[in-house]
Amino acid sequence: MTLIVEARQRLGAFSLDSGFTSEGGVTALFGRSGSGKTSLVRIIAGLARPDQGRLVIDDEVLVDTQKRIFVPKHRRHFGYVFQEGRLFPHLSVRQNLTYGRWFAPKGAAAADFDRIVDMLGIDALLERRPGALSGGEKQRVAIGRALLSAPRLLLMDEPLAALDEARKAEILPYLQRLRDETATPIVYVSHSVAEVAQLADKVVMMKDGRVEAVGTPSEILSLPSTDRREAGAVLAGVVERVDAAHGLATVALSSASLTVPNARVLEGQHVRVHVPERDVMVATIRPEGLSALNIIDGVVAAIEPDGEGMARIRIRSGSDVLLARITLLSVERLVLAIDRPVFAVIKTVALER
Repeated sequence: MTLIVEARQRLGAFSLDSGFTSEGGVTALFGRSGSGKTSLVRIIAGLARPDQGRLVIDDEVLVDTQKRIFVPKHRRHFGYVFQEGRLFPHLSVRQNLTYGRWFAPKGAAAADFDRIVDMLGIDALLERRPGALSGGEKQRVAIGRALLSAPRLLLMDEPLAALDEARKAEILPYLQRLRDETATPIVYVSHSVAEVAQLADKVVMMKDGRVEAVGTPSEILSLPSTDRREAGAVLAGVVERVDAAHGLATVALSSASLTVPNARVLEGQHVRVHVPERDVMVATIRPEGLSALNIIDGVVAAIEPDGEGMARIRIRSGSDVLLARITLLSVERLVLAIDRPVFAVIKTVALER
């Protein structure tokens, strides 16, 4: 699947002028509230018309303002998941799910009801009404309903924004299964670093209605323009051990291991871990007598002063790169230089999400 989006739209004082190309997988529209993410996804869905622009999916032109082409939303065959589940309160979960099938395009292969129910873990909910469901359960049902419409593209607009942290942690593993076990391409709108780090294959970073950068989660979340409270490295690994007694898991990286809080992971599972740069300390001698469980040896790959008395240190460990944000005074005191061996000290609690 190839999706090409170009859109310009004036909304009062706000001006949207953005575009991107997706080749399938999960493409995240990422940025702070008011950056234009939802405005852009509404244009893709057909819920809004751009003043100028084009929308093409697999060589089929859905929008071309110059040629006055605008395919209405019901003929695009896209699924849409909103911030709230928007389920029919008078129907059971089973009936809400079945309702999605009415919107499947003619001739499309019917989605496997049982497989989707199993993937989203909602089998025990089928005979309940939405009023008896938690927020996370409602969102899982809403996703199932969208998938049962056999969409060629799934649009998810801040699907976890209305949930508390516990419910977000509950539903994220199901979204990962959705990404890994279906061929449905997804455009995922979010301002959450944790969601983007775990789910996205490609990130389109937006600011003030414009696309600021495009890249992998690791590339985008390590940019200096990312919120400094959340900027950091995204590391991919495999769960090699689960310590249920202490609620921990060990993730094997390219040449080291990380101990992380166990968020319903299984041995052998491929995972991503977001390590905020502000939670990484740098040492030139291996520390002892610390509560931190993660001490990773590496070498300094780059020192990047920010002009405000701070510097970002890139630490290479095997094929992985960690980031640390420290003062320039610390750089001088530690006599840091390119290729100098160092130790990255990471608090385990920094990896909770």
